[in-house]
Amino acid sequence: MSFAKSTASALAIAAVSATAAAAQSRDNVQVAGSSTVLPYASIVAEAFGENFDYPTPVVESGGSSAGLSRFCEGVGENTIDIANASRAIRDSEVETCASNGVDEIIEVRIGYDGIVFASQIDGPAFDAFTQEQWYNALAAELPQDGEMVSNPNTTWTEVDEALPDVEILTFIPGTRHGTREVFEENVLLVGCEESGAYDTMVNDMGMSEDEAEEACIGVRTDGQSVDIDGDYTETLARIEANPNGVGVFGLSFYENNTDSLKVATMADVEPSTETIASGEYPVSRPLYFYIKKAHLGVIPGLKEYAAFFVSDQVAGQGGPLANYGLVPDPELEQTQQKIENETTISQEG
Repeated sequence: MSFAKSTASALAIAAVSATAAAAQSRDNVQVAGSSTVLPYASIVAEAFGENFDYPTPVVESGGSSAGLSRFCEGVGENTIDIANASRAIRDSEVETCASNGVDEIIEVRIGYDGIVFASQIDGPAFDAFTQEQWYNALAAELPQDGEMVSNPNTTWTEVDEALPDVEILTFIPGTRHGTREVFEENVLLVGCEESGAYDTMVNDMGMSEDEAEEACIGVRTDGQSVDIDGDYTETLARIEANPNGVGVFGLSFYENNTDSLKVATMADVEPSTETIASGEYPVSRPLYFYIKKAHLGVIPGLKEYAAFFVSDQVAGQGGPLANYGLVPDPELEQTQQKIENETTISQEG
């Protein structure tokens, strides 16, 4: 795929207001949205600025919903070009976009967010986990006799007799880490529901659904679970220093360290590129960004940035995004073609 700089002149974008005058377009790509996609987008933006004759794109966070809300505000140089999202755009958001003149949207799936649970290769037999076990091991409080009590479990055997009789010591994505959300939603919340704790909180203890959900994803702070806000190399260093520790890693990082780590199944499914991409592995989800087609050919470098993001050398196996934890999309070539052809959501449907 060619990333040659477009020779198209930077024409003005029509503002949402019919009375607004045309203005010279911005000279840089502007992106906002998902905190999960943020580190990947930042890696790409920096590399793009270093390797192309365009300014480095400006990438902001704020969350998927906030990013898509800004994206749907309208067309014009005062609106963002791309929204990052850790979920697919909703029909209601597509309708909001259309009502504001953003009626051509290109959906780009960059890969998958999949996390695995690994420990020292010669350490305790952490071979199989369930979400319920992790919830009962890490919850700050558990419902007991009609009230919430501090988590009394200090060893994995206390959680489940089938697990090794060693202290609970986990190294999980910190609250600023891109994969914390999928860990909370697909591990802790699911485990809370499967254990019956969620229903107990709502039906027997009078909690609202929001209160119960917050309690489900609340993590203990007594030292038996440690937040890691850095990259996975820090998690690996903690595991190497703590033989009984279990760490949460991106699949690609684990696959590059199989000489020192072993991985556990989750809910009887072994993590792999195939099981994560298919959705069979439960701790995974697709990640996206959305392009405002009206800005292509107007905002310099927009199409080139998008194409570079999903190129084989960036988003494929062995690329910088895979090394950071992104699971490459087996259908990456189709995504590349979608950008090349500027295929919109409506055209796909």
